Amino acid sequence: MNDVAAQITLGPVLFNWQPDHWRDFYFRIADEAPVQTVYLGEVLCSKRAPLFAEHYEAVTERLRAARKTVVFSTLSEVTQNLDRKLVESVAASQNDLVEANDASALPQLAGRPHHIGPFINVYNERSVAVLAESGACNFCLPVEMPAATIGALCRETQSLDATFEVMVFGRMPLALSARCYHARAHARTKDSCRFVCENDPDGLELRTLSGQPFLAVNGIQTLSYDFLNLIDRVEDLRGLGVSRFRLSPHSCDMVRVAQAFCGLLDGTITATEAAEALIGLNLPGPFSTGFYHGKAALSRSLQ
Repeated sequence: MNDVAAQITLGPVLFNWQPDHWRDFYFRIADEAPVQTVYLGEVLCSKRAPLFAEHYEAVTERLRAARKTVVFSTLSEVTQNLDRKLVESVAASQNDLVEANDASALPQLAGRPHHIGPFINVYNERSVAVLAESGACNFCLPVEMPAATIGALCRETQSLDATFEVMVFGRMPLALSARCYHARAHARTKDSCRFVCENDPDGLELRTLSGQPFLAVNGIQTLSYDFLNLIDRVEDLRGLGVSRFRLSPHSCDMVRVAQAFCGLLDGTITATEAAEALIGLNLPGPFSTGFYHGKAALSRSLQ
């Protein structure tokens, strides 16, 4: 199950960062981060996409010059014509690899290699087989899949020419809504939000009535409050058949995060050393093991 070389990947930025900051972030990733594949694209709000349009060409060229594979991600939810047109424009490029995050992209991608993102519900081997028949070559599995299920899925699909990717760092995407939580939290409508989500570069923290931090929101998206960190589970996942390990971008030092995970995969540092390298990232939430164990997430005192 370990025939495919392991690699660290960087998922698309989920948040509404300032366009210049977004561009500079990817420039630094190109120049300094030991990641092999970088996903680009707006996956949550079609209104945000034009904000970054002027930088896509320069970012793509910089990443490719650094010998990184660029994959363009589609929206994860299509509810209006503007969303549909954005998905169609991303999927229309025949010369680029595309990651589908909504089923609306699949007809345009059929017959050519493409990726399946974590927002498409792939939970069993039959789903993998059907999508692979249409050209899907890589599956980033939903974050709620525990290790036992990931192992079974990899084991039962060994005969297929497909790789499996698992998110191992970042706030976990849990749900999507047609309603924009950010706009509502600021007494605005979705259509007149004035891009208020730009104020929360890692998501807007939610608290229970008793004041306990609970979840985070990002536009239409619900995220975990905790930050998934499976750096000491990478070798176990590798043994299950996972070959690609996704980091989800946040406002912390993502080059440092990538170096820690890459050093672990390369064998230049131990799991303990890799975990220690992530101490002090100043994230607005604790680390946890997410759904890895198939039960309530275990908080981790690595910070």
